[in-house]
Amino acid sequence: MQFDSWIAFCSIALLATATPGPAALLVSVNSLSVGVKKSLVTVLGNVSGLFIMSGCSILGLSAVVLSSSVAFTIIKVLGAVYLIYMGLKLWNNGIGKLEACSSQGKESHSFRLYMQGVLVALTNPKAIVFTTALFPQFISVTEPLLPQFALLVSTFMALSFICLSFYAVLAQRAKSNTRQLVSGKILGRIFGSTFIGAGCILAGASK
Repeated sequence: MQFDSWIAFCSIALLATATPGPAALLVSVNSLSVGVKKSLVTVLGNVSGLFIMSGCSILGLSAVVLSSSVAFTIIKVLGAVYLIYMGLKLWNNGIGKLEACSSQGKESHSFRLYMQGVLVALTNPKAIVFTTALFPQFISVTEPLLPQFALLVSTFMALSFICLSFYAVLAQRAKSNTRQLVSGKILGRIFGSTFIGAGCILAGASK
C-alpha cells in the first residue's frame, strides 16, 4: 500500500471516529460515572467490536448483512433497543447512583463496561456500512492482501481508541467544571435523553 493511500485512509477514518456517535456518548457517560481509567475498558470493548466488524468485512459477511434487509433490520433494531434501554436507565438512576454501584463487584462491573462497548460497536449499522465501503477502496489487488488489511484495521482501531479516550477525558473535565452547577440526576436525564434520541434515530435509519 502506498503511503499517500494510507494517509487518505487515516484522514477519512479519523473524521469518522472523531464524529460524535453512540460509542462516544457511551464512553462519555461511563467516564462521568466511573472515571476516565475505568471508562477505558469501554473503549477497549468498542475497539474489540470494531475489530470483529472489520474481520467480518474482510470475510465478506458485512456485505451479506447489507444485502439482506432482514439481517440489517435486526441489527438496527437491536442497536436502537440497547441505546434506548441505556437512556432509560440513566434517566431513572442518574450519574451519581451509577458511581455508587461501580464499587460493587469490580470484576463483573469491568466486564459489563467492556461488553457495553462491544455491543454498541456490533449493533451500529453505520459501522457495518463504513467498514464494508471503506476498506475495499484502499486495497490494491496486485499486492498481498493480508498485510494491507492488517495495516488498515490496526490504524482504524488505533484512531478509534484515541478519539474515544479523548471523549472520556473531555467528559471528566466537563464534570469537574460543572460539579457545583449540575447534579448527577440532571446529568443522567440529559445523557439519558440523548441516548433515547440516538436510539430513535438509529431505529429510523436506512441502508
